[in-house]
Amino acid sequence: MNTHRKTAIIVGVLILVAYSVLGSGNPEAKTLGMVLEVISGLAVIAIAVLLFPLFKPYNKVASYLYIVLRGIEGGLLVVTGILFLSYNTSLLEIYAGIHAVHGYIFGIAALVFYYLLYQSKLIPRWISVWGLIAAILLIIANLLETTGIASGLMILYLPIILNEVILAIWLIVKGFDPTAIASLNAKTENNAHANGGF
Repeated sequence: MNTHRKTAIIVGVLILVAYSVLGSGNPEAKTLGMVLEVISGLAVIAIAVLLFPLFKPYNKVASYLYIVLRGIEGGLLVVTGILFLSYNTSLLEIYAGIHAVHGYIFGIAALVFYYLLYQSKLIPRWISVWGLIAAILLIIANLLETTGIASGLMILYLPIILNEVILAIWLIVKGFDPTAIASLNAKTENNAHANGGF
């Protein structure tokens, strides 16, 4: 099994792990909630680190933006995981506030993520397009809910959840597109020659 195939499997597994946070909101299971959120945050960061070398040859600026956004997102999840242990009302209000901010960071990071996937063609473009649309719907849902215009918009969250689960399964079962990997290897080799003066 080559390195890129292993990376695809690991990323797919980590995406599924990151979604474990969805089950961490039980106020009676404080320790479990904390552990799940921290694991989710670390998984988000790990995904960005693993994909950065694959994205960078296609778009350096977007790749750096992606890893910064995912770093912030993962860090926020770690912080909220720790705050989730608290029974202090003020700290729980901070927890709720950070989660609201996290929703925007996640949505923006998802836009960059799926743009890079679309550009690199590492996965079928229909998954990338779906992800872009789903990320926009997520941002809209966050805006409507945080401004109080509307509530109970879970239906607008479903497209991104389903998309990322399908993406994870695709990466585990199929991996990255071989043609895209060949193109990536060519780009990496050309860059190495250019930088090395060959």
